[in-house]
Amino acid sequence: MLRQFVQSVLVGLALPAAIVSARPVTLAQDGAARAAIVVAADATQAERFAAEQLRMYLKEITGADFTTAGDPVEAPVRILVGPGAARLAIANFSTDDLGPDGIAIRTFGDDLILAGGRPRGTLYAVFTFLEYELGCRWWAPDATTLPKARTIRIDPTDYRYVPPLEYREPFWTCAFDPDWAVRNRCNGNTPALDASRGGKHIYEGFVHTFYPLIPPQTYFNDHPEWFSEINGKRTHEHAQLCLTNEAMRQELVRNLKARLRANPAATIASVSQNDWAGNCQCAACAAVEKEEESPAGLVLRFVNAVATDIETEFPHVAISTLAYQYTRKPPRLTRPRPNVIVRLCSIECSFSLPLAHERNAKFRDDIIGWSKICDRLYIWDYTTNFRHYFLPHPNLRVLGPNVKFFAEHSVKGIFEQGAYTSPGAEMAELRAWVLAKLLWDPRLDGSKAIDEFLRGYYGPAAEHIKAYLDITHNAVEQSGDWLGCFSEHTAKFLSFDTLSAGWTSLQAAEGAVRDNPDLLFRVKVAQLPVLYTLMMRWDEMRTAAAQAGKPWPVSDSIQQVFEQFMDTARKKNVTRLNEWADGYGNLEQAVARAGSSK
Repeated sequence: MLRQFVQSVLVGLALPAAIVSARPVTLAQDGAARAAIVVAADATQAERFAAEQLRMYLKEITGADFTTAGDPVEAPVRILVGPGAARLAIANFSTDDLGPDGIAIRTFGDDLILAGGRPRGTLYAVFTFLEYELGCRWWAPDATTLPKARTIRIDPTDYRYVPPLEYREPFWTCAFDPDWAVRNRCNGNTPALDASRGGKHIYEGFVHTFYPLIPPQTYFNDHPEWFSEINGKRTHEHAQLCLTNEAMRQELVRNLKARLRANPAATIASVSQNDWAGNCQCAACAAVEKEEESPAGLVLRFVNAVATDIETEFPHVAISTLAYQYTRKPPRLTRPRPNVIVRLCSIECSFSLPLAHERNAKFRDDIIGWSKICDRLYIWDYTTNFRHYFLPHPNLRVLGPNVKFFAEHSVKGIFEQGAYTSPGAEMAELRAWVLAKLLWDPRLDGSKAIDEFLRGYYGPAAEHIKAYLDITHNAVEQSGDWLGCFSEHTAKFLSFDTLSAGWTSLQAAEGAVRDNPDLLFRVKVAQLPVLYTLMMRWDEMRTAAAQAGKPWPVSDSIQQVFEQFMDTARKKNVTRLNEWADGYGNLEQAVARAGSSK
């Protein structure tokens, strides 16, 4: 499988027999281990964990007990885990070109090498081998597919791969599990990825840090000039900082250095605008913005100065800022320093069509512009509906094209923001897994990854879940709806015809797995968006069904539908129906209104 994967997706290598095994390497035969797992004496904590994970999964797959040892070891075959172990076979084996995450999977004589750059590469080599060679899949923290094979024979191979994205984070609740994250090769800030799991990129202040670094309650009374001048008056209410004020910048640097000293593991520090407008209109700031033809130029000049000030003491830390809303347009003159990361945000975009589409022309032009001037361009992308986690959100067809578009424009990191405040959101596990695959290799076919997940996660119900997803995606494409990340439940594509047809497919999915409790529950979770939308628009939908002379797809009682929804939601541990902390309030109000209208 790995050989086919390398040839079809990445790079297939035909190497001389003197370098690569001329014959297959047999790791297990008829349920007995033929290979020993070898780690070097100087192996890192992550490399030892990788060897232990490999041993555990090989036993699950073959039933055989594989020993883990140092060298020398008496065994017909060795699985050499980590660069130190690889040098037991190839003295000049090097991972210098692999960076922190790159992998090498190679047969050499009767040995199999699974190694990579430090700190995470060897872990990723092991999990890539388990996934693409042996067929393991980690769909969700509670859903795994492990094959059974009493004999494992590996064809000759030499495969090296460095992911083009240095930062990869699908920001969905189900993706926060550290074991799921490392097995799917995600290295972002949120999962608790300890040293055994290779660590991660760690932020000091994740985003919107102007006021955390210069708190108005501490500074405004004595230094109002440090804050935005708006309509001739200094204010801190829904405002920003005055970025041409040198005294303020020096205080911000002092505060940032103190935070970094308290957080020595940090690799990125955020110096970024607050989550609203209110940029300073004083004469000095306005002059810079005019010269740069974008407020981003003023922000970038400020951030560059901060990055210069922290560089000597913290050479391993990059300063991250935003190209967000009013700062999205790239500046005319200023360029980011090498230790500055610019995170470009797609919040205004339509997600029913690819970001390269003409509908998203302004964002498309901005990413092209930033890609020409920024060495470390990151993307903050949006993959859910924050106003309604449980509305159908047909954006799956654009995930693959969007990630590919980012990678083609020299993006180095992607943060895919999803439903992060509650489990159970619409197709959460599917999006998290597909995004993890795409972030590891942006050249993958997103539609094929979706189909693979559906087969693995839903089993016999997959074709019916796919039919439901096709119904909603076709509907939004035909409607012309914008499909933003704050779309309303009244969107045109969410018609009675769409919901009714979708429910028919979801009922067929339920019937296909009725005898499998685990798969049945997954289907019931997939049904929640249709139930939610019907309840939120109950009277309107009832009227539409009656006028069309079509049968009502669910119970005539909204209270019974609510109880059906809540039974599954509680079992899934759903805590919120949107990004904010109002729990089930909006839905309960809709149910109450519909009930009182009878």
